[in-house]
Amino acid sequence: MLKYAIIFAIISLIAGALGFGGVAAGSAGIAKILFGLFLILAVVFIVLAALGVGAVKKVLK
Repeated sequence: MLKYAIIFAIISLIAGALGFGGVAAGSAGIAKILFGLFLILAVVFIVLAALGVGAVKKVLK
C-alpha cells in the first residue's frame, strides 16, 4: 500500500511539473488516502504484534 502511495505521489509531482493541475490534485489526494490507510494498518498490526499472535486464542479458550 505504501508502494502505491509513493507511486501516486510521484505521478502527482510529474503532472504538477508539466502543468496538469487536475491530474496532480487527484493523484495527490489518492496518495494521501493510501498513506493514511497505511499508517492506520501499521499501527493496528504493531499493537497486535505487541499483544502476541496467540493472545486471541488464549482469551477465547
